[in-house]
Amino acid sequence: MKLRRVTAASAAVLALAVAATACGSDDKDDSSGSSSGGGNKKITVGIKFDQPGIGQKTPQGYTGFDVDVATYIAKQLGYSEDQIQWKEAKSADRETMLQRGDVDFIAASYSINDERAAKVDFAGPYLLAHQDVLIRADDKSIKSPEDLNSKKLCSVTGSTSAQNVKDKLAPKAQLQQYPTYSACLTGVQSGAIDALTTDDSILAGYASQANFKGKFKLGGFKMTNENYGIGVKKGSDLKAKINTALEKMVSDKSWDKAVEANFGPAEYKNEPAPKIGNIVK
Repeated sequence: MKLRRVTAASAAVLALAVAATACGSDDKDDSSGSSSGGGNKKITVGIKFDQPGIGQKTPQGYTGFDVDVATYIAKQLGYSEDQIQWKEAKSADRETMLQRGDVDFIAASYSINDERAAKVDFAGPYLLAHQDVLIRADDKSIKSPEDLNSKKLCSVTGSTSAQNVKDKLAPKAQLQQYPTYSACLTGVQSGAIDALTTDDSILAGYASQANFKGKFKLGGFKMTNENYGIGVKKGSDLKAKINTALEKMVSDKSWDKAVEANFGPAEYKNEPAPKIGNIVK
């Protein structure tokens, strides 16, 4: 009889343990959500906060071509707009942010190159831009890339733009690195800097701002090809999913609408939408 009582008690304890385990599993499943973004799950996206026409944080929210592209991608992945958490992705921080898992993907005028591709994966490209310079409207001394020799040339920390010019076109250019494009632009406006160099799409966004109209001009040099890609962590399955979303964005004309909405006011002459995997050298 004593043996039966102990066995019965053990069985009762075991039953409670199984029930507790089952309840724990249910709770975990309910709270974990899914990769498609159910419930309160968020997707974190890195963008630029200070690039008009590309990615800009304003009192009304976030605007720009990259913001529109990222929003479209997120929706295709199953996330609504209010489930997107935007995070600033400065040029020097992008690879680290992806490697640490701070963001799910980055859409931040992120040009694809071999050095970056060794650290992260890229979906796309989704835009072909060209490196150019922005100078003061009354500056008649810079008419070609070679005229940048001995000039103070600004770009942001972590960007390869200014170094490209010095290495290939104007070896005597005096490189200046500032933390943001806005800081470079202020330097150009004051005369402390002669030219700001980066992609023409970014420069057009700045030049088209109401408070800067008539004060700056693009050089129109098209010095390099810049293939904008969506950065994801190395080996992430998001790359294939984002490529599918980008293909759909082009086919349903949402890409064209985003280009017109963000670059149209600056009369930016964009290239046609690139094909996925087609890197223009």
